[in-house]
Amino acid sequence: MQDTASQVLLGSGLTVLSQPLMCVKLLVQVGHEPLPPTLGRNIFGRQVYQLPGLFAYAKYIIKIDGTAGLFRGLTPRLCSGAIGTIVHSQVLQQYQEADQAEEPRTSQKEPVSSLEQVIKETSREMAARSAATLVTHPFHVITLRCMVQFIGRETKYSGAFSSFIAIYREEGILGFFAGLIPRLLGDVLSLWLCNMLAYLINTYALENGVSSMTEMKSYSQAVTGFFASMLTYPFVLVSNLMAINNCGLAGGLPPYAPAYSSWLDCWSQLHKEGNMSRGNSMFFRKVPTGKLYVWEEKRFR
Repeated sequence: MQDTASQVLLGSGLTVLSQPLMCVKLLVQVGHEPLPPTLGRNIFGRQVYQLPGLFAYAKYIIKIDGTAGLFRGLTPRLCSGAIGTIVHSQVLQQYQEADQAEEPRTSQKEPVSSLEQVIKETSREMAARSAATLVTHPFHVITLRCMVQFIGRETKYSGAFSSFIAIYREEGILGFFAGLIPRLLGDVLSLWLCNMLAYLINTYALENGVSSMTEMKSYSQAVTGFFASMLTYPFVLVSNLMAINNCGLAGGLPPYAPAYSSWLDCWSQLHKEGNMSRGNSMFFRKVPTGKLYVWEEKRFR
């Protein structure tokens, strides 16, 4: 329990610190670009038109809503993080207790290979993460909708309890799980790719191979973060867009997004527009295609 409590406290601190980044990132993912692009240089030194980065966007939010505007949706996100950590720990604890109960009977069995151990640990981690995601997804949906209210200046999702009531009345139980499938798929794919890649690196590229899951995790730390963000980002983007799509908020309606029939429809539309990586980078942001932005609407008017 002490370990779980410390994880909750640490996670809560990181959540507070990362909240402004998540808020800006979501608005960019939705396609809300209130500031015009400026002429700048990319990483290769070429002159290109770039959209404002993280700090310029954050300054704009502070100008409109004050510093509190960067912390929209913080309360449900803290709830999500705390509950998710507890559920994750409890699931893994159940597996550990089951192993301890089987130890007397398996003491004379052949030792398990490193690959089997990796598959076993990854499967358990997948179950724990999936359970935590499933339980906390309603809070995740509310968090995203609280943030996206910045676009239309709505106050529909002003508190956790009232938000639950609003979603249930308008969308039923399924409304709490909007965007769940791509989120789960992204998490599972990221976990398996990273752990299998780490196993291959530690077994065939390093001299001593993998001796334990702890060693494997230490070797694969850098690789995990990079490949998880690059390979599974489209799932994150689609999940977030589906969580706010057609929910009555301006950020989930045209011109920001059509009413998608499913997450596959959302994926298809983003792919056609070439916007599968929209919001992935907060710096050196090139002007995406296939969408009408706020500054363009003002210019046409």
